[in-house]
Amino acid sequence: MAEIQTKVILVGLGGATCSGKTTLAKHLKNILPNSVIVHQDVAVAQPEELLPMKHGYQDWDAPDCAIDYPRLSKFLKHVKDTGSLPDDHRSHEHLNKQTDLPIEAECQRRLAERFRVIQDQVKESDHINIVWGLVDGFLLYWDQEVIEQLDMRFLLRVPLKTLEGRRKARQVYITAIHFNEEGDAWVDPPDYWEKIVLPGYLDAHREIFEGGDVENGDLTNKVKGLVLIEPNKEDKEMSMTDIVEKCCQELYQFVMGEGSNKGVKA
Repeated sequence: MAEIQTKVILVGLGGATCSGKTTLAKHLKNILPNSVIVHQDVAVAQPEELLPMKHGYQDWDAPDCAIDYPRLSKFLKHVKDTGSLPDDHRSHEHLNKQTDLPIEAECQRRLAERFRVIQDQVKESDHINIVWGLVDGFLLYWDQEVIEQLDMRFLLRVPLKTLEGRRKARQVYITAIHFNEEGDAWVDPPDYWEKIVLPGYLDAHREIFEGGDVENGDLTNKVKGLVLIEPNKEDKEMSMTDIVEKCCQELYQFVMGEGSNKGVKA
């Protein structure tokens, strides 16, 4: 009998803070067999003492300094090579308050069965065990080396006013775990969105959109194969069920089509 080989498919789930990317990652994890979530800021956030001061605040959002990108690239390579997270990777996301956005139960059952069947077929016919790495990050598409490691790339684009309202409603964040296993509580100062969060988001995504129009511009070629998801477009609003369906359709097509060029066949 041929030896079973592991094939890791890294899926980028990018978007601004409060865009819904972490909720999406959790839904996909419940659907995709053999899946793990990598939270970018947990894995490779810069130590607090290395963050710059801007407008009198520590800047947790600047794309050129908030994330250790060489370490992130090394981290993703480890996930691809081993099919698992490093032993010291611990997430604090369960400590953050998030809005409950469930999807339809029938949708989850149907999609989970669909992927179970296709992954069983791939294992039986091609002796390949597919592992999904769901990479959730608000600064995911800044560094080209990191971008190139991702097999599929999704970006949630939500109107700036909606993001602002969600961020200010949330207020308290649990920051990256270093010496405190429960994480450190961070409370946004009153003007932190305007002075830190929004400028960081715009800087990180300006090159992704034509004319630097982060809110309405069409995609440039910076991020190859980027799938743009806009849940709050006026002409066609998407529920979380719709978003999950869209992502799963793209992932299924990857496994069935383009994935065959990378060693995954069905």
